Amino acid sequence: MPLAYPQRASIPRPARPDTLVLAAVALLLLAGAAGRLPVLAVVALAGAASCALAGTRLSRLIAAPPAPAQVPARSRAARRRAAPHRRVAVLLDAAVVTAGLTAAVLPLAAAGHRRAVVVSGLAVAAALFVAGLPPTTLRPRPAARARLRAAVDATVAGLGLVLAGWLLLPREGLDPPLRLAVAVALGGLALAVLVVSTGPLRRTGAAHCRTGAALTLSGLVVLAAFPAGGTPDRAALLAVPPLVGGVLLTAAGARRATRAEPAPPAPPDPPTRVCPRIVIPAVAAVAGTGWQLRHGGPPDLTAVLLGLALAPPLVLRELLRADDGSGSLRAEDPPARHRSTDPERSGEPADRPALLRALAARRDAPAPAGALLVVDLHGAGPVADGHRAREDVLAEAVRRARAVVGPRDLVADVTATGFAVVTEVGPVLAYALGIRLLAALNGTYEVAGGALWLRAGVGLAEIGDGGPEEVLRQADLARRRAVQLGRDRVEWYDAYLEEQLVRRLDLERELPGAVARGELDLVYQPVLDLADRQPVGTEALLRWRSPVLGTVLPAEFLPVAEDLGIVGELGCWVLDRACRQLAAWSGGSRQLWMAVNVTVRELAAPDFVPRTAAVLDAYGLSPDRLVVEVAEPRVGAELPTVVARLAGLRSLGVRTALDDFRAEHASLAQLRRLPIDLLKVGPQLVDPADPQRPLIDVVVNVGDRLGLDIVAEELESASLVDGARRAGCRYGQGFALARPATAERVEAYFEEFPSASR
Repeated sequence: MPLAYPQRASIPRPARPDTLVLAAVALLLLAGAAGRLPVLAVVALAGAASCALAGTRLSRLIAAPPAPAQVPARSRAARRRAAPHRRVAVLLDAAVVTAGLTAAVLPLAAAGHRRAVVVSGLAVAAALFVAGLPPTTLRPRPAARARLRAAVDATVAGLGLVLAGWLLLPREGLDPPLRLAVAVALGGLALAVLVVSTGPLRRTGAAHCRTGAALTLSGLVVLAAFPAGGTPDRAALLAVPPLVGGVLLTAAGARRATRAEPAPPAPPDPPTRVCPRIVIPAVAAVAGTGWQLRHGGPPDLTAVLLGLALAPPLVLRELLRADDGSGSLRAEDPPARHRSTDPERSGEPADRPALLRALAARRDAPAPAGALLVVDLHGAGPVADGHRAREDVLAEAVRRARAVVGPRDLVADVTATGFAVVTEVGPVLAYALGIRLLAALNGTYEVAGGALWLRAGVGLAEIGDGGPEEVLRQADLARRRAVQLGRDRVEWYDAYLEEQLVRRLDLERELPGAVARGELDLVYQPVLDLADRQPVGTEALLRWRSPVLGTVLPAEFLPVAEDLGIVGELGCWVLDRACRQLAAWSGGSRQLWMAVNVTVRELAAPDFVPRTAAVLDAYGLSPDRLVVEVAEPRVGAELPTVVARLAGLRSLGVRTALDDFRAEHASLAQLRRLPIDLLKVGPQLVDPADPQRPLIDVVVNVGDRLGLDIVAEELESASLVDGARRAGCRYGQGFALARPATAERVEAYFEEFPSASR
């Protein structure tokens, strides 16, 4: 079975326009801060460059056709409602261009008219943004208590940000009413950015558009506060980062929200990030107070009033939290709390309804926190089967779990092979709890009729403002991933994990029948003699050309094939196809060998040696033209069986090779036991700059004593090829010598070497 896969060529990627624009803006800001460029020139150049890039991208969206699924054939009005991407792109493009023009014309405007120019541009851009922002995904309306808590939290955060803006804005050049208006505008926009960027829909294109619009308007508000005098202060440069970042983020969000191609199924909404909504306004207010005390003396009356205005919502928030009973379990749920805190009176774990109520209580807390752990138990032993035995084992596992979890944690029986734990600690401490559960649950269980060895896997999901069923689904997905990876581990749910699980399900669905459907393919990479650069053989590399999943490499689908029990079927196909191709290449004077990778499981099959002999017989091949490779890291667990099978192959005349040799002490020690002819080493051993370089001398010396030929693989540069040759390696393969290609291309490559032979 081919386990080798092609080396990746390092191709430099061209710099993205965003990177170039941001680098130019950073240089302009440095020049403006150092006094090398006028402040208004920096603002104009930075705003014009970023808005030109964002406007270009939005113009492309305007010209892009709508998705076919979005264009019903009823009426023109229906088509406009179903495909709003053009209207959104037009309005956002106009808003971005307005912001860019406002910044660009500032150096040309008279000193007394600059504020009017900025205010006019701000009003027009705000109107265009409001009209053009794409709609967000509809979500269930939260409960009244949850809405009240959200409003109180938003009030606290907004007042803190307004206070920070009032304290940080300069007093000179700004009348108190104008200064307060600017502080309120900046605070409101900052609160909008904070709410959108931490909410459950923060990963959507609509959220990115809203965040970008708020940042762009914030930059214009800052500009409106400064250019009243003849020469603006350098503090006006603070308007550049939100302005530049806002327009670029708006363009990126619009592209994502109005993409014409059908989007893949969206992952579940992540939980709301509550901590930034609390911490950032508090830190901003403290920083503003410190700035005021350092540069402007004690806070003025407006700052004191804003600080006093924070007291009522803070008190109301604490009252709401106290009314929820510290945010663990609701008071109307005594059975769940009784089961979780009194194991002596309740030997049975709580059931699924109690678990869902506990998750709902954590979600409705003032600051939703905590985690859900779903534990999977897998046993092996003489009494692994039997309903009564499983009940006894589960009861013992729950007893061990209760000794590990906290006194306020809930243990619930939700699966036939495990249970769940709801904890009020944060995710990091919950992960540590999962590790302790593994240590407590793994081991031997004494049950009627014998002993059972138990292994556990844990899936973890954070509790946010998502529904209880959604949190349970996420934790169960993480549990499934832990089971797939072999248990004895804690898997933390995230969107990438769900993508991996979906990908795994796709592989499991599409891989069976791939041989019958003709979706497998082989590519071949020549192996060269490093002394004269003549080809001596090839290595067959398996590819799966799936019409649904595209080209899939062996490293991804072979583990799935092993779990499905079809790795033998794939191996039979590879051996037959490789030998057929070798027979086609062996005409005339060309005598090449073909290397075929096999897995340890395939090699351990009792019929592997006679099946190989039958294939060689069928194509009339000399056995020494076939090389069977097995990966060294997989050999250790099945060493006696591997030694026996390799010896059987050598008795036929088939040559054998050890791939991925690690050159460690244990590897060198078992090398004498393995009946092999070729030893393949990685590029790190022959790299002159690698600290492991002296190890190649040891490997070559051992190979000489055992009569082994050394093959250096993954040679991707001329220096590696030269290093392998000087180190004493006889053969080499890699991109620097020849790339993997189809049989036709490799045959054309061989035509350049008429004398190619063994």
